Amino acid sequence: MAAKRVFVAGHRGMVGSALVRQLTGKPDAEVVTASRDELDLLDQKAVSAYFADNAFDEVYLAAAKVGGIQANATYPADFIWQNLVIEANIVKSAHDADIDRLLFLGSSCIYPKNAPQPMPEESLLTGVLEPTNEPYAIAKIAGIKLCESYNRQHDRDYRSVMPTNLYGPGDNFHPENSHVLPALLRRFDEAAHTGAEEVVVWGSGTPRREFLHVDDMAAASIHVMDLDHETYAARTQPMLSHVNVGTGVDCSIGELAQLIASVTGYEGKLTFDASKPDGTPRKLLDVTRLTELGWTSQIPLAEGVADTYAWFHEHERSFRGR
Repeated sequence: MAAKRVFVAGHRGMVGSALVRQLTGKPDAEVVTASRDELDLLDQKAVSAYFADNAFDEVYLAAAKVGGIQANATYPADFIWQNLVIEANIVKSAHDADIDRLLFLGSSCIYPKNAPQPMPEESLLTGVLEPTNEPYAIAKIAGIKLCESYNRQHDRDYRSVMPTNLYGPGDNFHPENSHVLPALLRRFDEAAHTGAEEVVVWGSGTPRREFLHVDDMAAASIHVMDLDHETYAARTQPMLSHVNVGTGVDCSIGELAQLIASVTGYEGKLTFDASKPDGTPRKLLDVTRLTELGWTSQIPLAEGVADTYAWFHEHERSFRGR
């Protein structure tokens, strides 16, 4: 039996590279990728032609413009436009090329700011979004509805997974444009090396967040993609909707900071600046649907943070100076 041809869009990103690592080890998959120089995902004609010229069996849509609170606040137009265009180009081109299987990777920020905790999939579109990342969230909601609409109108099997906060090898450690976990890892690492007396963390430290290692995310995505149609459809009606991907466990930002201080060996003072924004008070996904589909996370937070810190050390020269 010939291996299925699998296209991973966004293979150089943290999630995309994790998908490639795991898919490459599968004997039944031939992984295909394209660099930005080879394929501009913002170019509709180029994407359409690329899909028409390649016989793909499956598509993982991991390409996205991502960033933390500050990046979202600074570049809202970039976040909504680029993400809308990328997902629209890929989903439409996959359909036009008669590709029946696609997995869209979204984000837990699709849920309302005051959604019930843990957040079930049914919370989508039931309230106001968190203002700090609303443009990005709207783009991801559009991606879900795009997949649902192709399923509904054209009988496609386009699935969506909504991960919680991701971290791991390949993360962005930029001091201003990264998410909280990698930003804290870099800050505490620098403080430990310079002997800083104090590290100041934005916010009160009380918001609670759930963190998922990117290798777990890749494993969950492949698991969901590999499910037979009847099993997936039975758990995601109507319209083969989305599935949350997380650990089902959260911690406070204060607890995370203490863990990272321990992992990096920082022994100084830890201070929280409550004048800075906290964002959503709590973000924990209800992973009941994913559990019923046969998958649970395997990498505990402490183990995952240590793994990420080791990767950061191996590549830290590339992060210095930016």
